[in-house]
Amino acid sequence: MATISKLSNPNPVASLSSSFKPRSSSSLKCFVGFPTRPGFSSKLVSSSSLSSINTHPFRGSLVVRCSLADGNGSSVKRTTLHDLYEKEGQSPWYDNLCRPVTDLLPLIASGVRGVTSNPAIFQKAISSSNAYNDQFRELVQSGKDIESAYWELVVKDIQDACKLFEPIYDQTDGGDGYVSVEVSPRLADDTNGTIEAAKYLHEVVDRPNVYIKIPATAPCIPSIKEVIANGISVNVTLIFSLARYEAVIDAYLDGLEDSGLSDLSRVTSVASFFVSRVDTLIDKMLEMIGTPEALDLRGKAAVAQAALAYRLYQKKFSGPRWEALVKKGAKKQRLLWASTSVKNPAYPDTLYVAPLIGPDTVSYLLAE
Repeated sequence: MATISKLSNPNPVASLSSSFKPRSSSSLKCFVGFPTRPGFSSKLVSSSSLSSINTHPFRGSLVVRCSLADGNGSSVKRTTLHDLYEKEGQSPWYDNLCRPVTDLLPLIASGVRGVTSNPAIFQKAISSSNAYNDQFRELVQSGKDIESAYWELVVKDIQDACKLFEPIYDQTDGGDGYVSVEVSPRLADDTNGTIEAAKYLHEVVDRPNVYIKIPATAPCIPSIKEVIANGISVNVTLIFSLARYEAVIDAYLDGLEDSGLSDLSRVTSVASFFVSRVDTLIDKMLEMIGTPEALDLRGKAAVAQAALAYRLYQKKFSGPRWEALVKKGAKKQRLLWASTSVKNPAYPDTLYVAPLIGPDTVSYLLAE
């Protein structure tokens, strides 16, 4: 694996051209790298039709390998992740959270600018670690039911992570440094239940840089509008189509306009657009057709749709309506590229990463 945890050369292409090894594995707590698979070429799917999204010669998906030793947060030199943000305008976020949250410190030093979570991530963290046992035991012994105890464990982790990312939030004037916590998946078809859950999580976490994660189901589109109108920042997740993405943007804009706030600068949002799963579906359809022309289109639909999503983003966040909101301090709802790991082992690891590097976007780092 070509690790980039300690780079003296900030050039991403140069620094990834050889298998870089850390000087001392005993002192290094975290690695950020681009693994490659034997036999893959470096040719990437191009999105040149959308000029503002660039194709980069990175080889391999962004992957984070972390030690769970002591999370001492020792300093890490400049990495490619810093260049990704400073030169390309894309924020790398880490898609994982577990105790001790201080293990995030070397990731932050390496250039990670936010973290996300979901119930599946917490289920894995709680069930595979002893770090939660004492608090969980105390909560149960005090009379808490299992679900209430779960949420107290989650809230503590989210609060602690928010504290670690708060300097980034402050340095960017609320542009980055967010930690996402998702409402219960049981509420995916419950508009009012989602609104109340989002309000509760926002109140109980009580951190300026928390994102309340809400799925982009049809019943939750009105929830997103209402939550934004209440001044709560939102990470909208599970967006798979352009039509639903446009509905999410409109919910954000409607919410800002209905908020009645004179200063909108602290109400922000990201729209998590899922990429690779589109090809998983479309490729099966193309294989059923079976013609050479159809088979040649495999692995291309997801990036093409993502490029169209970015074009829609540019269109919706421009013009008179948006400019009126900007005068009140509104920030664009950034696109977050989710599900960027390849599901087909025949595809290059970078298929859903390199073509989607572009300004005002977020990309997940994958935990290993």
